[in-house]
Amino acid sequence: MGAFNTIELRPHLLQYCISESWYALLCILSFACAGLDMVEDSTVSSLLKYFGVLLLVYLAYQLLYLLRIRYVLTEEQLVFLHGVFQHSTDYMELYRVVDYQQNRSLLQQLLRLKTVTILSGDRNMRRLDIIGVCEDENIVGEIRKRVEYNKRMKSIYEITNRF
Repeated sequence: MGAFNTIELRPHLLQYCISESWYALLCILSFACAGLDMVEDSTVSSLLKYFGVLLLVYLAYQLLYLLRIRYVLTEEQLVFLHGVFQHSTDYMELYRVVDYQQNRSLLQQLLRLKTVTILSGDRNMRRLDIIGVCEDENIVGEIRKRVEYNKRMKSIYEITNRF
C-alpha cells in the first residue's frame, strides 16, 4: 500500500458567491427598501429590516458551512467532512464508486470552477457532490486511478448487462 498521497480539497470562496448571490441581492434589497422614504409605514419598514437581518444570519451560516467543508481523498476512501454546529464525517469506499460527472453552471464557467459528482454503490452515501473546485484540477482522473487500483487490490470485477 502507500501508492497514493492523501489529497485534501476545499470549495473555493467564489462558490459562496455563486451559491448565495440571490440571497445576498435579496438581503441588500430588503435593507434598501426599508430605508427608502417611500415606505412611510413603520411596520413595513421594520418587517423589511427583520427580513434583512434573517437573511444576513442565513448568509453567515452558509459561509461558515462552506468554510468547514473538506473533501479528503485517501488511498482507499473519499472522506467528506462538513457541518457548523454538528460536525459530520461521511466515508465513501473507493472500490464502490460506479460513475463520475463534472458539471459547470454558467457562473462556475465564468469563475473557472466546477462541481464533481461521484456516484457510488455505498448504502449511506450514494452520491457526493464536490462543489467549487478549480476547473484545472483533474479530480475525476485522480479518483478514477484510485478506484481502479482499489478494485484490483480487492479483486472486484464489474459485470454489466447491456441491452
